[in-house]
Amino acid sequence: MKDNKQILAEKLALANLGGGQERIDKQHAKGKLTARERIHFLLDEGSFEEMGALVTHRTKDFGMEKQVFYGDGVVTGYGTINGRQVCVFAQDFTVFGGALSETHAEKICKIMDMAMKIGVPMIGLNDSGGARIQEGVRSLGGYADIFYKNVMASGVIPQISAIMGPCAGGAVYSPAMTDFTLMVENSSYMFVTGPNVVKTVTNEEVTSEELGGALTHATKSGVTHLTAANDIQCINQIKQMISYMPQNCEDKATDIPFEPGNEIRDVLEDIVPENANQPYDMRNVINGIIDQDSFFEIHEAYADNIVVGFARLGGKSIGIVANQPISLAGVLDVDSSKKAARFTRFCDCFNIPLLVLVDVPGFLPGTDQEWNGIITNGAKLLYALSEATVPKVTVITRKAYGGAYDVMNSKHIGADLNYAWPGAEIAVMGAKGASEIIFRKEISAADDPEAKLAEKEAEYAKLFANPYSAAQRGFIDEVILPKDTRRKLIKAYTMLENKVATLPKKKHGNIPL
Repeated sequence: MKDNKQILAEKLALANLGGGQERIDKQHAKGKLTARERIHFLLDEGSFEEMGALVTHRTKDFGMEKQVFYGDGVVTGYGTINGRQVCVFAQDFTVFGGALSETHAEKICKIMDMAMKIGVPMIGLNDSGGARIQEGVRSLGGYADIFYKNVMASGVIPQISAIMGPCAGGAVYSPAMTDFTLMVENSSYMFVTGPNVVKTVTNEEVTSEELGGALTHATKSGVTHLTAANDIQCINQIKQMISYMPQNCEDKATDIPFEPGNEIRDVLEDIVPENANQPYDMRNVINGIIDQDSFFEIHEAYADNIVVGFARLGGKSIGIVANQPISLAGVLDVDSSKKAARFTRFCDCFNIPLLVLVDVPGFLPGTDQEWNGIITNGAKLLYALSEATVPKVTVITRKAYGGAYDVMNSKHIGADLNYAWPGAEIAVMGAKGASEIIFRKEISAADDPEAKLAEKEAEYAKLFANPYSAAQRGFIDEVILPKDTRRKLIKAYTMLENKVATLPKKKHGNIPL
């Protein structure tokens, strides 16, 4: 007779094998790790504690009573990443294709509840074909339960989703409601309806990769924030990303050791060209300001006319939002506004100070932008920065024109400190365009209109194309030399560390969605 310990050991062995060794071998043949292998590489050695390893589904229909696997297609539990507590679930594609059942959903909901109770990040490793159709509405109800938990956890704890296989139907909506989504190239897909349904309904011929692959969502839809070449790289990205975040909304991100030294950065003096129309890479400015090799960019391949990401300044975690002059001259458009607004709201949720680097000639004009809602989408960024109560500091490196000056964390919408470099231009528009409007009659009446335009352009530039008029009004706190930027910012964030700001009492605001 077997004793209870032997029976339990056998059950756990079966649970560890998921759907069986043959299915695991097939998973490896596709270049993918199994659910347990993913957890092994994600968490610190020996830290994982599993919950619900012996759970099985309750379905009796369609011969399902003969297909029972312990764990029911998802591994859930808790552990640590670099010593920090996290909760995690990993869907197991070797069991019913990772399809979600009632009990599968219950396990995920239980670990999400645990993450909220103890105030730690929730990491989901998704690899699911969607709802388990043999269970009908019970599986759909399970998805809805998870969605509700995602919303309740939003802004309470960081939520990170890694798409590590095909995710279809309801399986895509939970990741979409989390804070960050990562995808593995050539092995992960996200779509509400697959290529076969698309062909049937719309007669479009499209592959899974074209419809919902990692590169598609990284460049076109913006659904995914990061892509990785394989499972291991994806897991390492999660570990790196989470190092910039606090455990929960009442915590602050952990500082890393920092020894103050000579914080003058001469490299910043020569980055911005003298020619106002010549582009430069704002990443060079970012890297000249922050701690060495600390920039972790988010959404790099999407809306590249704005740059967002995490970094460290003096050992402290900050979030950066920066116009990118080498793409569309750094203008704000529909996609860049959404991208920056989303990142801003995450940083504000989790007490991560914001640094906004400004070189913006305005909003992108055109019928495409207007018809796609540049008004409401631009307002999202304006709303997000106005609403944010974390320390907010702005540095204008070159241009700040028109309404985009207001939107990009101006003093008027609650920025704590605003700096400008000496060559910064703060005006309604560029000198040439403004002169053509203001001095139109004088220019047209002149014997040499081109010479007159150049004269008036220089006159306008002298009056407005500089940061000093704004500084006289108090809209700029200080005009600083580029090389002093890092030193000024370290002092600024130290001063603002205990900032307290409260919003008017309300249920919640109504952001223009």
